[in-house]
Amino acid sequence: MTKLWGGRFAQSPNQLAFDLNASISVDKRLAIQDIDGSVAWANAIHKAGILSDKEHASISLGLDTVRKEFSSGQFSFAASDEDIHTAVERRLTELIGDVAGKLHTGRSRNDQVATDFRLWMLGTIPELQNALKNLQNALVEQAEQANEIVMPGYTHLQRAQPILLSHWWLSHYWSLQRDVERLQDLTKRVSVLPLGSGALAGVPFAIDRIKLAKSLGFGEVSQNSIDAVSDRDFAAEYLFCTTMIGIHLSKLAEQIVLFTTSEFGFFELSDSFSTGSSLMPQKKNPDVFELTRGKAGTLLGLLTGLLVTLKGLPSTYDKDLQEDKSPVFQATDTLLAILPVIAEALRTITVKAERMRNAIDSSMLATDLADYLVEKEVPFRKAHEIAGRVVREAGEENVSLEKMSLEAYQAISPVFEADVYQVFDPMKSVEKRNSIGGTSLQSVKNQIKKIKGV
Repeated sequence: MTKLWGGRFAQSPNQLAFDLNASISVDKRLAIQDIDGSVAWANAIHKAGILSDKEHASISLGLDTVRKEFSSGQFSFAASDEDIHTAVERRLTELIGDVAGKLHTGRSRNDQVATDFRLWMLGTIPELQNALKNLQNALVEQAEQANEIVMPGYTHLQRAQPILLSHWWLSHYWSLQRDVERLQDLTKRVSVLPLGSGALAGVPFAIDRIKLAKSLGFGEVSQNSIDAVSDRDFAAEYLFCTTMIGIHLSKLAEQIVLFTTSEFGFFELSDSFSTGSSLMPQKKNPDVFELTRGKAGTLLGLLTGLLVTLKGLPSTYDKDLQEDKSPVFQATDTLLAILPVIAEALRTITVKAERMRNAIDSSMLATDLADYLVEKEVPFRKAHEIAGRVVREAGEENVSLEKMSLEAYQAISPVFEADVYQVFDPMKSVEKRNSIGGTSLQSVKNQIKKIKGV
């Protein structure tokens, strides 16, 4: 088949140059979207009087055949197929003859590929959201099973205050919820139709772009043809969304890796989601979580790569934009591989409740000690200082806070009374944090109710 652009050239392209220029290995994933766009365009130019009824019927029937070939895996690519647009038009020509050449009237591959790419993304965003929601469900399931299990909360990776394990599980739910919402918000910016922009200047025929947009499921029509063919903000924003997902997954994975070590021992992974060592028979490695953590760096690299590509471009379409799809596809494939595995790994994890409880020591209740003094009308700054002195003295005497004598407490401050020892109950500390977003049992139940829309 003659190249879509070959008429101006006297010589055939150098094979190495052709191979470099070709994008079929990547954009063949847009086959169905390319056919959908072509069907809609055929309808539009038919209504504009460019195609006769017979020509329109022939093209529509031919495109339907091509679609079936792709859907069944029977489509055969040719060596001359430079990109998915060339492949579809080449096959359509084989099926219906020269009338296939009328399909591209008024259309450029510039607005065609931008339309295909946006259609693909509009179909992929819900798939990615569903995978995220599956992981969120796994986190909620674990939170509901945790009941009153108390664990150490950490800041700076140092023991900080007691929290409910359920509260910890849900902390990861909410970060993923922002990811779901970001993707949803992105959808309205993806749902803008470029088709009808031509190469850069628009289409010279009476095309009803509003009807064209509705027929393809787009919410809006692009308002500037130059911007429409060059806009890849949606691709960069999509990669930002996938990168943030990767970062949130990395954070979760890092904590699972830590908490499954012998030093922590808070969780144990199922054998089915662990690997061993080729040398050390005793090893049980959290490889799926380590891979998740590592792939967050890959996702970040994909985002920065596209941003650098876009940064150097002048106005309208440039061939550099051929580099837009590969990182988006790779990021999507990476997340759709990771998310279901992590969800099932979390569902099968074993919680070591006693180990968590035993990791809480009375020094983690120093804030509660300061709060105790505040309740006795000591200003917080003073209360903080007094509690710090108690912690220091307990450390110097090598005794835990709940084992210090009342006399030792009162020597630091006469405000201390015999009821000070009631402070050192982790569950009471947890239950005091009962405000919205706190770690108390009721607050966690309220989080779950909000999540479930109850």
